[in-house]
Amino acid sequence: MKPLVTAFAASLALAALNGTAHAQISDDVVKLGVLTDMSSLYADATGKGSLAAVQMAVEDYGGKVKGRPVEVISADHQNKPDVGIQIARNWYDNEKVDAILDVPTSSVALPVSALTREKNKININSGAGSSDITGPACSPNTVHWTYDTYALSNVAGKAMVKRGEDSWFFITADYAFGMALERDAANVVKESGGKVLGDVRHPLNNSDFSSFLLQAQASKARVVALANAGGDTQNALKQASEFGIVQGGQKMIALLQEITDTHSLGIKASQGLIVTDGFYWDMNDETRAFSKRFNDRVGHMPTMIQAGLYSATLHYLKAIEAIGTDEAPKVMAQMRAMPVNDVFAKGGKIRIDGRMVHDMYLFEVKKPEQSKGEWDLYNLLATVPGDEAFRPLDKGGCPLVKTN
Repeated sequence: MKPLVTAFAASLALAALNGTAHAQISDDVVKLGVLTDMSSLYADATGKGSLAAVQMAVEDYGGKVKGRPVEVISADHQNKPDVGIQIARNWYDNEKVDAILDVPTSSVALPVSALTREKNKININSGAGSSDITGPACSPNTVHWTYDTYALSNVAGKAMVKRGEDSWFFITADYAFGMALERDAANVVKESGGKVLGDVRHPLNNSDFSSFLLQAQASKARVVALANAGGDTQNALKQASEFGIVQGGQKMIALLQEITDTHSLGIKASQGLIVTDGFYWDMNDETRAFSKRFNDRVGHMPTMIQAGLYSATLHYLKAIEAIGTDEAPKVMAQMRAMPVNDVFAKGGKIRIDGRMVHDMYLFEVKKPEQSKGEWDLYNLLATVPGDEAFRPLDKGGCPLVKTN
């Protein structure tokens, strides 16, 4: 009888152990919320493509982690902070969401990051750009995955001033992202030996840029820099072409221009435009294969925001798999401990301030005669290593960083 008792006790212990392991996945499901812009000026760069990227990552991972299902829900924050916070709070309090992803529009992203810290959940931001997310507003619960205003400004600003384009005028979206982008770019221009001749701010989701473009022309600046994104960038560039700004000898730079923006504008209108990006579909066999699958599903090539979300979701699930729990502090620690190696980044790393550091790229839009297809839009000018592209850890003012 003794061996039977021993075996029975061992089986009970194993069952208890398995129960404990399963209990480490809260509510027996890993639930992801994609909070994004489904209906406004960032819908092409984020929106349904962001949701699809997260869903693709979950499917490619097998739909489960530690034997428990992974569920994905989504919502449209309408680029309104109050709407975004209301959705996020409901997700955390009532829907039992473990992590919120994407969150374009910095004025929404910053309070969502703060709420995530309060609720001790995880926020992986791909869509918003303000470098303050890993600066004064940094959080142990937030990762800034894809890009930020510092990297966009640093990569493009240094390159253009070096080429002699040393006087700048900014047309800036009047909210957190635009102001951070102008601030960071202006600092890079000045530090590189250039000067800022002026700036003007426009409302979000603006349709008429004529008065702003006239001021830019009158400034005689060598570079007219657009510190905006999405539909605002597209509208400004279309009207700049009508005003003959480039023909008049000034350079246009879109500090945040997604591939969907370039495609929408058309290569003829965009040719010669300098673009900083974190991903391009035609870099290698791996990026081409992923992007073809994405295009078949969504109808366009992935933006860097969408490719970044695919990467971030995989990394999050791998972290849970490695430690056997979705408890936020432990998952964050594991995510920081693991390098990021996938279709989006090679040798990427997550710093204590939440910045995921990876290579960034400087592109020039091809001339029509150079393009061999609908999405063959860019020539690669430079690959900038992550440690050079992103702000140094001790320069951001993040309270989590020990500078002593």
